[in-house]
Amino acid sequence: MGIFGDYIEGKFESGNHARDRKMYLEEISKLRKRPIITYASDLQGDPMHISIDYNDILPFYDQLSDIKSEDIDIILETPGGNPEVVEDIVKMIRDKFKRVGIIVPGSAKSAGTIFAMAADEILMSPTSSLGPIDAQIYSGGKIYSADAFLKGLDKIMTGPTGYALMLQGISPGEIQHCKNAQKLSKTLVTEWLANYKFKFWKKHSSNGDEVTDEDKKKRAYEIADRLSDQGYWLTHGRSIKLKDLEEMRLQITDYSKIDKLYEAITRYYTLLRLGFVYSGIYKIIETHETQVIYSKGSVPGHLHPNPIPSSDPVPPPQDSFFLEAGCSNCGALGMFQIRLSRSARILNKALLFPEDNKIICNHCNTEISLIDIRNMLESKLGQKIL
Repeated sequence: MGIFGDYIEGKFESGNHARDRKMYLEEISKLRKRPIITYASDLQGDPMHISIDYNDILPFYDQLSDIKSEDIDIILETPGGNPEVVEDIVKMIRDKFKRVGIIVPGSAKSAGTIFAMAADEILMSPTSSLGPIDAQIYSGGKIYSADAFLKGLDKIMTGPTGYALMLQGISPGEIQHCKNAQKLSKTLVTEWLANYKFKFWKKHSSNGDEVTDEDKKKRAYEIADRLSDQGYWLTHGRSIKLKDLEEMRLQITDYSKIDKLYEAITRYYTLLRLGFVYSGIYKIIETHETQVIYSKGSVPGHLHPNPIPSSDPVPPPQDSFFLEAGCSNCGALGMFQIRLSRSARILNKALLFPEDNKIICNHCNTEISLIDIRNMLESKLGQKIL
């Protein structure tokens, strides 16, 4: 049986998935001789919560802040998200580190692919995948490809029904928004490939000629153009594999050919995926020593996701999570840390769930009873809240 089967059968090192996961992350760091950080989401989670968004910038900065090195590796697992946030995170990384490797053990789609193009080295295996970068537009309750929209619009506008279509609700602003979104994706990939991935590209392999800056920009643009071509890939979720990227003349490191590294990455990734399945975590940013996790805390009527920051080694994530509750009078929201173990790190004493189950709303001074929330949580979790 393979690695995944071993863990399903319970044949892991210490009996603690989180501890073993950290152990293999440290092993990857040692093999690569540089610090490493993971940015990963549960790809089966709620798309609203697992995407790259502005809430990730501060936790990512927190995890980078104590790393003292010119080099870094990033393990990336994401369905995509906001390209503007990716731009901010990449600037943060490239300002701090001279050499950046991005390891994709599973999938880094859409904005995750844009992220990967900011690396000096991209490491994948035959089972890894990136994805098209055609911008996705959310409008009128629909999601559609900006590239497909613009190409379809060009065809329609050349026919007799073109202006009628415009009168049915497609505004010039929407058209320009699609153009801008598509341009941003291509611009970021083109600039980052030319400046970072091709930084050490000195000679053409075909003829030995010196590589010029124009050569780098041209190759980068060609790759960005292909990655953003929805007409070529047909769907936004299409997997772009290692061989596809090599056919675009993008050099990728196949880590499956490096035995010890392949085993360490595969074991780490297996434990990461199992953690998503069994722990309630849906996003994690971690080094082998510290972590920031996002998990699900329940309040009546809905599930609310909250990050649990940590600057020190933390116990398994089930020991602590955040809960958001609303004032019954004015609707103002308050945040509480729920601890299920005395070993759980206290982030802020003022945020602990009150022992007497009562709080005073900071906005309207109404006394609020939290006893029903406590009873509901303890019943659902099968544990007492400390």
